[in-house]
Amino acid sequence: MSSVVETITDLVMPILEEQHFELVEVEFVKEGKNWFLRVFIDKEGGIDIEECAFVSEKLSEKLDQIDPDPIPQAYFLEVSSPGAERPLKKEEDYQNALGQYIHVSLYQNVDGQKQYDGYLKELDKEQLTVTVKIKTRTKDITFDRSNIAKARLAIEF
Repeated sequence: MSSVVETITDLVMPILEEQHFELVEVEFVKEGKNWFLRVFIDKEGGIDIEECAFVSEKLSEKLDQIDPDPIPQAYFLEVSSPGAERPLKKEEDYQNALGQYIHVSLYQNVDGQKQYDGYLKELDKEQLTVTVKIKTRTKDITFDRSNIAKARLAIEF
């Protein structure tokens, strides 16, 4: 599956660069009986449905020209915005999220929990600090980046 992600990344990057779009993530996953190839794209100010359709069409054309087919099984291609809860993957994503509300999922518990929501306060190459609210008080918790399974922007309720 990682070779599919790499192939699609290589194919879609020239399309995105030409349009000044950003590649957020490529995933190739099986859900139930179906395979899904998902390409998440964005740009400053947000991406719209016509731009997603354009990238989908151009990527489909490129995929149709490759022989042998890099994805032999049937799949659904979805090109979309990462949405309000955009994943934090690259260093630039984390830098842009400074001061914003995020959700962090961990591999191992920290203070008895594996999931935290809070404001990204600080980060460096090894750690990040999130200000979380615990009942009526706030607390800064520092996480080792190696312990972060997933991180994304979050919506505060």
